[in-house]
Amino acid sequence: MVGRPIPAFAAAPALAGRPGLASTDLGQGGPRLLNIFASWCVPCIAEAPALLELKRRGVPIDAIAIRDTSEDIADFLRDHGDPFERIGADPVGETQMALGSSGVPETFIVDGRGVIRYQHIGPLLPRDVGTMVAEWEKAR
Repeated sequence: MVGRPIPAFAAAPALAGRPGLASTDLGQGGPRLLNIFASWCVPCIAEAPALLELKRRGVPIDAIAIRDTSEDIADFLRDHGDPFERIGADPVGETQMALGSSGVPETFIVDGRGVIRYQHIGPLLPRDVGTMVAEWEKAR
């Protein structure tokens, strides 16, 4: 998917009082990270510190929660931190499949025109933070 426009999608809010996420949100302004995660995903717990560090460094992050419930997502974010500006719900994995994602976690960098510029398969670890910041900067 790198080099291709993000597929059209509109994911309802995963949490009450928080915005959902649509492909059009990713094609406005500067580059953003799009993280595919789930509360039931053990590697997603492992990547939580790296996502929080990316947020601390000023990288805007949105998410799609896969086959999850609002209650479980809220518990996950309370326990492991919340780096996300928007979280869309993908109850059957439709958006995940459109993105060509085969599992969780997976992270994309989408530029301000809605083009996927980088894809990281698997959990982001502390050693990946520098690469993600550099790729985000390149997408500016």
